[in-house]
Amino acid sequence: MYDVSMKTLSPSVIKVADEAFLVLADLHRTKPDATDFSIAEILQHADEMHLNGSKRPGVEIHIRQHCVANLPPNPGRYRMLFASGKARRRLLLPGDAIHPLRDGKIFPDIAELPAEYEGLVEWAKVRYGLERLQPAPFRSLLDLRGSGKTVWQDEHADQYVERLREDFA
Repeated sequence: MYDVSMKTLSPSVIKVADEAFLVLADLHRTKPDATDFSIAEILQHADEMHLNGSKRPGVEIHIRQHCVANLPPNPGRYRMLFASGKARRRLLLPGDAIHPLRDGKIFPDIAELPAEYEGLVEWAKVRYGLERLQPAPFRSLLDLRGSGKTVWQDEHADQYVERLREDFA
């Protein structure tokens, strides 16, 4: 429960997406020379931090998919993390490509967190440039590679193009 006088929350009210962010931000702060982390490292750190008593099952899927800005939403639309490799994550940086269907939050709302994590979120905002962090579209056509593969998956590409041309005749 939220207690205005004490500015504390019981651990169970930290949202799963916020937990994923806090774990990764803490890793970045404690290991400043690392540019990114494996999902296994992040999950191990989540176990060690005990943000909600123990790591909840939903934290892993948020780290793998729901909070990852450059992956298609499925269904989460958060933009907190960035997939720097198949199984590697880091916090989102200004200029990173964000999937066009992602429009969720980038940082946790400090008012929804226990007071002890305010400093970590503020550190991340300064370190990763909140004022410069705007949704960036894909930077080149190459970033869209593979996005239309389902359009003609059941027919040869030449037949697909022929069919499109017939519609214009």
